[in-house]
Amino acid sequence: MSAPDFLAGMAAASRARLKMQQAAESEAALLARARAAPAAPALQLSPLGFDLIAEIKLRSPAAGSLADAATDVAICARRYAAAGAAAVSVLTEPQRFDGSLAHLEQVAAALGGQLPALRKDFLVDPYQVAEARAAGAGGVLLILRMLPHAQLEALLSRAAELQMFALLEAFDEADIDWGAELCSRYGAQLKLLLGVNCRDLATLKVVPGRLETLARRLPAGVTWVAESGIDSPATAARVAAAGYQVALIGSALMSAGDPAALAGSMLNAGRQAAQLRRTPS
Repeated sequence: MSAPDFLAGMAAASRARLKMQQAAESEAALLARARAAPAAPALQLSPLGFDLIAEIKLRSPAAGSLADAATDVAICARRYAAAGAAAVSVLTEPQRFDGSLAHLEQVAAALGGQLPALRKDFLVDPYQVAEARAAGAGGVLLILRMLPHAQLEALLSRAAELQMFALLEAFDEADIDWGAELCSRYGAQLKLLLGVNCRDLATLKVVPGRLETLARRLPAGVTWVAESGIDSPATAARVAAAGYQVALIGSALMSAGDPAALAGSMLNAGRQAAQLRRTPS
């Protein structure tokens, strides 16, 4: 399956779910719930120069099953928080990732105002941003190449309205340039992070070196997030050395025997590399 086909298919499935949700609850009612929800904690990044967004996902199209349906996502979230994660990402896409909005609600409740939860999905409409806020999320992931520019800006405007942060996900130079423009345009309204996903969407395989190559294109003054392929303290150190301030890590943590220990080791390795990078030679 080619990259456009993959994203088009995921977007179409997202729109189908959206129609069902809109039939069940009006946007006005959903927005009322979102606005009445307790404020989510702000995303706080460490002055040590490197942080983790630890992800909960039960399945990956690339790796297959990572956990079973009985997995207690609340326990996972508490472990990530104890290990020092800055936020917990939750896959809510049900067909390819076995996710749900219920998982997001459980994680946000388990974090208890300590850390923000991030909704990761193939979001196509501002309604779904409000869904995330109503479920307790403090942030959303938005895929830069998946939507027309005007629609993506509508999602960002909704996130700003609901006082959420957004992670803009890029796959290539063109995505990065568009993301940089959005960061410049919307950075005063909401906290924006610019992520690079080094996975090839046609093969779903990680492309070695892509994070370092694309880092040269990333703008200064924006938080850079490394996504996919970070599976060890050594790879965490490598992306930190390349200038990324955050790593979003899912599959490696979900499949680890001791995810909290792995998260802690990655965090320490990344911060050591970040400090070396910032120390004048």
